[in-house]
Amino acid sequence: MAIRCISFSTYPLFKPSLQTIPIPICCLTINNHRRFVREDKMEKTHLLIGAKTSAERDLLTQEADSVSVADDVGILSIHHVGILCENLERSLSFYRDLLGLKINEARPHDKLPYRGAWLWVGDEMIHLMELPNPDPLTGRPEHGGRDRHHCFAIQNVSKLKEKFDKAGIKYTLSRSGRPAIFARDPDGNALEFAQVD
Repeated sequence: MAIRCISFSTYPLFKPSLQTIPIPICCLTINNHRRFVREDKMEKTHLLIGAKTSAERDLLTQEADSVSVADDVGILSIHHVGILCENLERSLSFYRDLLGLKINEARPHDKLPYRGAWLWVGDEMIHLMELPNPDPLTGRPEHGGRDRHHCFAIQNVSKLKEKFDKAGIKYTLSRSGRPAIFARDPDGNALEFAQVD
């Protein structure tokens, strides 16, 4: 995740009335998205993406107004998700070999009191932990979208369906009709795979 901060002494902030108000502002670039943050109160971030119409600008301002910086702790993203597994090798066969996730060798595999592995999912990770699973494995909904689940953004649902068919992995399609499928890993953890553009 790339974060850059460039301070300006003032920046003209456009109001719907098209007046400009010079205020101290800081420009943050997070993953190629610019966020202009008021330095005086740090109350709101303003996403200025060069909206071409006033409707787009109003929508962006409305979305930016929902982000409060003054009282939050600065959550930027999910760092990792812990997934319990009964057998690490079996889980690696699923996540690494079938799904193609790469192991993050820089993470501590030998410093914890249980076996595990860290795998990259984009800029974030999943942490496979070989520990007893307190969740019941029976009585869970057939469709993973009705169970607690982790969602992976993918490029091609059709290719993943082919892989699942070849491997004999059961799955269900998204009930909303969008390009997404739900499956379970070898330990019954529900997973969603949503196609994004």
